[in-house]
Amino acid sequence: MQYSYNNFYEILTKVAKQSPNQIAIFDEKEKLKYHELKQNVDKVAAYLQLCGVNFGDKVAMAVANSKEFIISYLAITAIGAVAVPMNTFLKTNEFEYILNDCGARVLFASSSLAKELIALSELEILRKIIWIGQTPKKLQSASKDDYVSVDEEYGESAYLSSTPQISKEDMSKGYENNGVVKNVNFSEALNHKYTLSITKYPKIDDLMHIIYTSGTTGKPKGAMISYKNIFSNVIGAHERFKVKKSDRFIVFLPMFHSFTLTAMVLLPIFSGASMVLVRSVFPFSNVLKQTLLKRVTVFLGIPAIYTAIGKAKIPWYFRWFNRIRLFVSGAAPLAKQTIDDFRVKFPRATLVEGYGLSECSPVVAANLFDKQKLLSVGPALNGYEVKIVDDEMMELPVGQIGEIIVKGDCVMQGYYGMPGVTDETIINGWLKTGDLGKIDEEGFIYIVDRKKDLIISKGINIYPREIEEVIYKLEAVEAAAVIGVKDVHADEEVVAFIQVKEGMDLDEKTVREHLKKNLANFKIPKSIYFAEELPRNATGKVLKRVLKEQIKDKI
Repeated sequence: MQYSYNNFYEILTKVAKQSPNQIAIFDEKEKLKYHELKQNVDKVAAYLQLCGVNFGDKVAMAVANSKEFIISYLAITAIGAVAVPMNTFLKTNEFEYILNDCGARVLFASSSLAKELIALSELEILRKIIWIGQTPKKLQSASKDDYVSVDEEYGESAYLSSTPQISKEDMSKGYENNGVVKNVNFSEALNHKYTLSITKYPKIDDLMHIIYTSGTTGKPKGAMISYKNIFSNVIGAHERFKVKKSDRFIVFLPMFHSFTLTAMVLLPIFSGASMVLVRSVFPFSNVLKQTLLKRVTVFLGIPAIYTAIGKAKIPWYFRWFNRIRLFVSGAAPLAKQTIDDFRVKFPRATLVEGYGLSECSPVVAANLFDKQKLLSVGPALNGYEVKIVDDEMMELPVGQIGEIIVKGDCVMQGYYGMPGVTDETIINGWLKTGDLGKIDEEGFIYIVDRKKDLIISKGINIYPREIEEVIYKLEAVEAAAVIGVKDVHADEEVVAFIQVKEGMDLDEKTVREHLKKNLANFKIPKSIYFAEELPRNATGKVLKRVLKEQIKDKI
């Protein structure tokens, strides 16, 4: 496929020039027009240059939903640096692993996450933390002497809001001259005298961002996504969803998620459309309120959201006066009952189900407007190939169940720093998804199950092995197994089974306290069962399907 653009900064520049007064972002009571968005992006990008961020450097983000997330992301990529958005529900040690793995030298951080992030100031690899919101008081108390100059030659400190012009030669000294982490406020990045000067623009095959997705080994893997990957996705989604400049996308799912970032942030910017930001999905009544007040036309959600909407008592005025033309569901298959309930409540709108994964940027397929098939995620986006294969990578006949593999410009460059795992995942350009499915004679894809033990809870991927490894750190644990079991809403709950060593004691309270110290809350099992012995096969492998059968009626 041929592309008219090399990078996303070109898109932002074009939209800001052609539609300067178009609202880019509705953020609570604030509005940000496209020309204002570009001005802010340029300011923050210039500040990153001042800090010594160079082309290809990794800049991490632990940022909650906000206009600052969008500004920061676009600023990072504008200068050819690589954005690393992180799951905001992680714990300190999980953030630390990702920062060390990708080698990020700068971190954008939401003050609302300070409890888990303050300790990162001690990380040797980090040279600057830019706080969005109120800078934590613990860090505000630092003496001005604790701040080291951006470039000692000029004698100006990053502690000051006014910074001088510096030469391109000296610009890269920012990291090396910093002896300690400089905790500054985001306002510093917006209020300075330095002018953005880009001498090297990203090319289509350059890296745009890295999305970390937990692996079956328990360690997160960084999916490397290029500009080509993103352009292929937003162009394909733009065509499939028939996006218009007049559309308004509501953004309430976490922006760090690949689905939200591509389909709810980058897609509307590419299309010159508007984003309506909601800081949190809770209370959900506020999501509905903003949908109505801001005249939202495109609503993207996950199955748990649509299940809740289908069962909830939606006000009659919302059902009849909303402007939504399109509902899109991703992250996991919708239950038939959810689809039926939803279409009864919103007969005028189209509900489109799609399929994707982080390694594919992420959208692979989505249903068509004029032709949909029940329980299908539709055909692949234009330019992508999808096959169903057996364990030997041989293509299976139409209608037969096998592993889904994908080929096209959406396929990631690989896993960061993991060439061996990359080679196992991408074979001759075909990405092995680990998902089981089938394709009919018209190319419509049906997701049947997941080949791996991946758990999807509220749209977020959870890998059992990672949780099991934490449980095994408890001395009294003989064996552990973690599974996902569907609840009444067709969402998955995390369930753990533990076999205690003979002669030792272990209770649920102790296990939960241990898990809370080492894992994000969404990974902590909702139910914990103690068993005298876990069921195993002849080779000693725990039979998780047996465990699922044992408790399926208890959830």
